[in-house]
Amino acid sequence: MASKDPTLLKLHSARSDLKTLLQASSEAQHDIKETDKRFSLYQQSLSTASRRILPLQSLTMSRKALDARITRAVSPAVELLNTFKRTEALQGKLVTFSAELSSEKSQHRRLEKLVEYVGCVEEVKEGIENICDEVETVVQRLQEVVEFVSRTKAADQDRDVRLKDALVTLKVLYEREVDEMRFEGLLDQALLHVQDEFEELLLRMKHRNMKDLVHQHGGEERELGSETEVEALRRISTTLAANDCMDICIDIYLKARYRRAAKALMKLNPDYLRTYTPEGIDEMEWETLETAITLWIQHFEVAVKKVLFSEKKLCENVLGDFMEGLVWPECFIKISDKIMAVFFRFGEGVARSSKEPQKLFKLLDMFESLEKLKPHISQIFEGEPGADICTRFRELEKLIIDASSKVFWEFGLQIEGNIDGLPPPQDGSVPKLVRYAINYLKYLTAANYKTSMIKVLRTQQTWRGKDGSSSIETSGKETLTDEGLLKHAISNVMEALQRNVESKRVCCRDKVLVHVFTMNTYWYIYMRTKNTQLGEVLGEKRMKEEYKAVAEECAYLYQKQAWGALVKVLDGEDVREEGKGSVGRVVSEKVETFFKGLNEVCDRHARGVYSIPDVDLREQMREATVRLVVPAYAEFLECYSEFLNKKGYPSVERVKGLVVKAFDGGRLRRKGSASGSLERDVVVRDV
Repeated sequence: MASKDPTLLKLHSARSDLKTLLQASSEAQHDIKETDKRFSLYQQSLSTASRRILPLQSLTMSRKALDARITRAVSPAVELLNTFKRTEALQGKLVTFSAELSSEKSQHRRLEKLVEYVGCVEEVKEGIENICDEVETVVQRLQEVVEFVSRTKAADQDRDVRLKDALVTLKVLYEREVDEMRFEGLLDQALLHVQDEFEELLLRMKHRNMKDLVHQHGGEERELGSETEVEALRRISTTLAANDCMDICIDIYLKARYRRAAKALMKLNPDYLRTYTPEGIDEMEWETLETAITLWIQHFEVAVKKVLFSEKKLCENVLGDFMEGLVWPECFIKISDKIMAVFFRFGEGVARSSKEPQKLFKLLDMFESLEKLKPHISQIFEGEPGADICTRFRELEKLIIDASSKVFWEFGLQIEGNIDGLPPPQDGSVPKLVRYAINYLKYLTAANYKTSMIKVLRTQQTWRGKDGSSSIETSGKETLTDEGLLKHAISNVMEALQRNVESKRVCCRDKVLVHVFTMNTYWYIYMRTKNTQLGEVLGEKRMKEEYKAVAEECAYLYQKQAWGALVKVLDGEDVREEGKGSVGRVVSEKVETFFKGLNEVCDRHARGVYSIPDVDLREQMREATVRLVVPAYAEFLECYSEFLNKKGYPSVERVKGLVVKAFDGGRLRRKGSASGSLERDVVVRDV
């Protein structure tokens, strides 16, 4: 029953399993003890091995540290040597490029090779700079390694020797080779070659034919050099500056470009510029000075607008990269200063020379040319570097304005001072002074000079106002207009001219001659100013009242004094008062007296004593005199023909012929009528 009981069976089975498990645990414990013994043996072996390996491990770490130090020192040294090799190769290329440049004939290809040559110089310079920057560091690091190895005995003797040899070699290279490469080697020779090429290229850039530019109006001078040439110059200048040759570069540029600009202007043959002092200018013949001023105006314009304008562009293109653009304006001003100074001193000399009347028109030409150049001067010489040139230009313009004003005002004073107390010309003709003055004023009021003269007068008036002086006013309150200002100035001269004429009129004792002189003079003034801009300035009313009316009055007085007496002789009042027996005698005496007086008057006219040069005036006086004398003589003959032997006395036609012929005597031949065009040579040579 017990064997069949399930519970007992389970218990017996569990007991058997526990017994088996305990037996296995006992065996495992035994195995663990055996393993622990083996681990103890292993640990003892590892400790022994660790104590033996530890020195080797320390030695290995030292070896690695040494290798790192050596590698850190040797790698830059290797790179430095490679840089040396590349630089030496580039120096070889420099020699090749130099030979090719010397043999190249084509200018275009030569420029291309020059740019390549400059690029090679820059690469050599960069390589040498890299060597200079690295070699000291390389030597220092190698020195540290050598000292470390020597101190720690970490390397064998062979490696120590090799390191020391490398250090010595690098030191020698540093002390000798590097400085020689920088200052005495192929780079230095290349820089000298580049400087020569720089100068040659600058001198090769020429301005166009100056004589063509003188006659070229409008437009501007083309830029100097081609794009390739300018680029080559810019590259060269940058390279020279980078190699501490900026001063040399600037010096070469200044000398070369000043020489080229001055030579271009010398082709205009400006020999007149050698005479520039006021005393020297006063000694020049007027024709020579007139030509010199004309050339000065033309050449000054060419110098500013063409030559210096082109030089400024070239200077900016070539030297514009130096010091952030601060160098090239100074260089351009140095080139321009001497050229401008030569033109300035001539203009100043003319302005300070004697104030002769004929200089006014050339001074106004100079003033107008300066006005046209003013914006160009401000543009070309802008900024602080060009301030001195702009200031001197303004001072020159002031001198020209002041000289023009003084010449004009002194012209009136000279006319006033020409009152010498002498009678008019012996033939009663128009004095040279009057002809000169009228032509002078006509020329001044012409379109060429009227505007310029008004500007001068207005500027002078403004200056006087700024100085506190009273300006010219119409009624003490209102300032004159431009036309009024010119009218006032010209009226002063005309009044001085009138006073001069009146002084001669007073000094004349010949009662006929004084009227002929006054008639000729005032008629000349009226006819010369009529229908001209001078007449417009003076006003038609004034011309008629002050000149035409006086001339007509004097014509009447001349006719009355010279011919009226003859007509009076033929008056029949006294004949009618005589008795019949004496009428014939009185008539004969009158006729004889008439013809005697007629012969005297005709003779004086024929000899030019009473000259009427103006064709129109002479014709009018001839007709008026014929109307006065001939009818009176015809009436006298008709009234008293019975008392005269007609065959013994000239006919009416004969008397008319004598009168007509009288006005043909002493006639001056002229190129045109009194109202004709102004002769320029009269303006500049008379008086």
